[in-house]
Amino acid sequence: MHDLNALTVRSISVSEMSNKVYVLTSKSSGAQVLIDAADDAPAIFTLLADAQKDTKALVRLALIVTTHSHWDHVRALGEVRELTRVPTAAGLDDVADIAVPTDIPLHHGDVRNVDGIELEVIHLRGHTPGSIALLYRDSHGPAHLFTGDSLFPGGLGNTNGDADRFSSLYNDVVTRIFDYLPDDTLVYPGHGAGTTLGAERSKLSQWKQRGW
Repeated sequence: MHDLNALTVRSISVSEMSNKVYVLTSKSSGAQVLIDAADDAPAIFTLLADAQKDTKALVRLALIVTTHSHWDHVRALGEVRELTRVPTAAGLDDVADIAVPTDIPLHHGDVRNVDGIELEVIHLRGHTPGSIALLYRDSHGPAHLFTGDSLFPGGLGNTNGDADRFSSLYNDVVTRIFDYLPDDTLVYPGHGAGTTLGAERSKLSQWKQRGW
């Protein structure tokens, strides 16, 4: 768990693919944003309930955001939405590929304020057409960036050997993330361990040269 000034970040790994599910909980309002209802709805509901320890307010899920449309990131989305009836959000260009209806299509540069949790949308084209990252700026520490499957420790997301898709994702990651945010930014990927932009910045030319 990351215990920030205004909110907490909790996460679990689910499924045989070790998908990461993140929940942000506002300490002041109890509002929660769930990022990627990937699988195992009971485990997700436990994650949401555990965050009650982080605030004196009554926790309540307020928004579910899907970082991209791939099947392994949405397997529990329908069940979680059905049981909570909260709005869903995803990148505009992935909405058609997500079976569960998307209530809020997201665009690059959008800023969503969910009862004290302010998230900036960064569109990263390449892994899927509508892949997004979510940026939370902590006024008392480094920024926190939830990158889905677009940026990992050691490289970019899979573009299936498509040179055009790789070029698009690389350019977006460089200009919209590395040129935009400082080295101490914490990166929360869609699978596995996190990293920082500083730990990855020196590898950018290597990634471009190898093409993946």
